[in-house]
Amino acid sequence: MSRTFYITTPIYYVNDVPHIGHAYTTLAADVLARYKRMKGYEVFFLTGTDEHGQKVEKAANTAGETPLELADRVVKRFQALWEKLNINYSDFIRTTQERHKKGVSHLFTDLMAKGDIYLGEYEDWYCTPCETFWTETQLIDFKCPDCNRPTEKLKEESFFFRMSKYQEALLAHIEANPEFIQPKSRRNEILSFVREGLRDLSISRTTFQWGIQAPGNDNHVVYVWFDALANYITALGYPETAGKLKDFWPADAQLIGKDILRFHAVYWPTFLMSAGLPLPKRIFAHGWWTVEGQKMSKSLQNVVEPNMLIDKYGVDAIRYFLLREVPFGLDGDFSHSALIHRINSDLANDLGNLLNRSTAMIQKYFGGIVQAPLEMTGIDQGFKAKTEAAVNQVESCLEELAFSKALQSIWEVISAGNKYVDETAPWALAKDPAQKERLGTVIYCVLESQRIVYHLLSPFMPDTAKKGLDYLGWSGAPSEDQLQWGLLRPGTKIIKAEALFPRIEEKGDI
Repeated sequence: MSRTFYITTPIYYVNDVPHIGHAYTTLAADVLARYKRMKGYEVFFLTGTDEHGQKVEKAANTAGETPLELADRVVKRFQALWEKLNINYSDFIRTTQERHKKGVSHLFTDLMAKGDIYLGEYEDWYCTPCETFWTETQLIDFKCPDCNRPTEKLKEESFFFRMSKYQEALLAHIEANPEFIQPKSRRNEILSFVREGLRDLSISRTTFQWGIQAPGNDNHVVYVWFDALANYITALGYPETAGKLKDFWPADAQLIGKDILRFHAVYWPTFLMSAGLPLPKRIFAHGWWTVEGQKMSKSLQNVVEPNMLIDKYGVDAIRYFLLREVPFGLDGDFSHSALIHRINSDLANDLGNLLNRSTAMIQKYFGGIVQAPLEMTGIDQGFKAKTEAAVNQVESCLEELAFSKALQSIWEVISAGNKYVDETAPWALAKDPAQKERLGTVIYCVLESQRIVYHLLSPFMPDTAKKGLDYLGWSGAPSEDQLQWGLLRPGTKIIKAEALFPRIEEKGDI
């Protein structure tokens, strides 16, 4: 079995329209999956949709359709957006699929057989939009502390999971594994929450029908979070322990938004402990996107619609901007002016300009044919070392999920390339026939550095990377062995590049 890597996004709720936040998590997972594939790993990248619960049932009733009809309609929006965003996932799970229902029923039965699920009665304040119960002390003016909407007091028979039983084991695991919850601020938040004490968790509902029936009791449906979280193992074939579950579990990285951290870093690990399954290696909660300084909301009509952005600016510009603009883990602000600035400055001026200059020069001076590099001087060696260092920097940054830093290190090579051209002045060398071999070496160094740059860019901007490599006479899927210096063969035919990213004129009406 080759080296494996399992990465997940949350499964997205079908009572929502895909927005920039969904795109952000899924894109980050896609970049990591593509990078690991390039490094030779066998990758399993899972995404999907969460389709049960009271919110879906209510929305379907309002729309005059069945919950499944609503889910079937909305799931297509997510799948279409992932195709448009060039997301290369391995599997797309829906919680309405039989494979998932079977796994959830087995998990529920297994935990009950172990004495970790029991029947009792629940009374507390319930927030329907968040699908969450709160104690009265947690409420703020009797409103949900997460979404600030009204709650209602509910009393019902419920199955409970003995989450309190796993408090000390979870605490010990978090303390012994600093990488388990990231970034550090989120880890501290969960440590504080667990130390305050875990209560047993209500994991069934009787007030609505849209969900997986609790095994052996038709009056109860399984709580939507118990149902949803299990997707990470049901997609691997759970309860079958052979095959994908054996090969890929535990997950290497589970990427989520910070609003669902508690479910993933407290509920999920305790379910797994009860089931006797290993915990994921890393849960990483990223920040939220605001828009022009304001929180995204339907009422403000400022929800950033990714399809519109892709149509207007192109898929790779959006992929680049989302991961470059904000360090992964922190909150970020979206603005059209910041996006246009990135396109004009980073993509048109830096990246595109260097490719245009170097491919034009080799056409002009050598008819587009790569020359054999001869003796490299100090400036050549320095530029080569800078390019090679970026390969290691990108790897270490992506191990930390520091996407912005990884891109920054690639752009430092691009800037060094433009500076190298200015300092070696090929146009001056071309005037002296005695400098012909030196000219060939300089142009070789510029082109070879870019070949490596476009390989490093391929997980982030797959289409742009392919175009760049095509201009450089390089074909084939990017792989780790292509990141070495010196693979651009003399005699290769280079094509003069078109503008990869035309500049965008800023207008006040965007």
